[in-house]
Amino acid sequence: MDQEQVTNEPKPPFPQQQQKSPGHESKISPPPRYEAAKYKAAGKLLDKKALITGGDSGIGRAVAVLYAREGADIAITYLPEEKDDAQTTKREVEAQGRKCLLIAGDLTQESFCKEAVEKTIEEFGGLDILVSNAAHQARKESLDEITSEEWDRTFKTNIYAYFHLAKAAVRHMKPGSAIIATSSETAYQGPKDLPDYSSTKGAINTFTKSLAQMLIKKGIRVNAVAPGPVWTPLNPSDAGADSEKIQSFGEKQPIGRPAQPEELAPAYVFLASDADSSYVSGAILAEVGGLPLN
Repeated sequence: MDQEQVTNEPKPPFPQQQQKSPGHESKISPPPRYEAAKYKAAGKLLDKKALITGGDSGIGRAVAVLYAREGADIAITYLPEEKDDAQTTKREVEAQGRKCLLIAGDLTQESFCKEAVEKTIEEFGGLDILVSNAAHQARKESLDEITSEEWDRTFKTNIYAYFHLAKAAVRHMKPGSAIIATSSETAYQGPKDLPDYSSTKGAINTFTKSLAQMLIKKGIRVNAVAPGPVWTPLNPSDAGADSEKIQSFGEKQPIGRPAQPEELAPAYVFLASDADSSYVSGAILAEVGGLPLN
């Protein structure tokens, strides 16, 4: 008999490993799980058009795959050096019988954020779902180690891009559309080695709540998912996280392990589906493995 998913996902200790940023899913051991074999699709996003940033790997890939299984066509953004991972996502989406548009570029540039929205609409004829998911993080032991350039890169990737993408997307969205951001438990905890990253996640939460109120009369819902530790390329490629930290990654959560991307993706389906969450806007949905958040 199959084990329940809550007890059957990989647990630490993991093999010691480290990568250079931005990291590659194909090089992580064990491979992140994104297939969500137990998930039963129901056509909740049939013929919707979705743009997912950071869709090449991690949470973004898992969301892309489930959206495709629910009937959506998918555009994903990724950095040029992440092309191999992006091609894997494309194959997985197309295996579900849906289209997948790959858009390479740097989300720290406002012009690329606009371009990503425009290319999605040009390819698919519309945009119903925006998932602002791509992120940058680099742990530091002291403020002196955080350069102005690093601070800017983190903010431009994590929160500026969310603003630029939403601004470009909203003018094309119709009632029933959804915007979803990826936040983090760090927005509530403020860990000492991630002051810039956790600050951007706090900003994401507040921007989400404000934007939700601004857009609700247009019939556009805005929400965020706040995960705890997730087994993705983001952490093994963090230069401030040594291989020993990666080996024990997620063990401090009450559940005793990090989330797998396949466990988080259904929340993004829920928030994108007008049938499931038509009364939900301005919410920050925490998925943190039993950790109480204030």
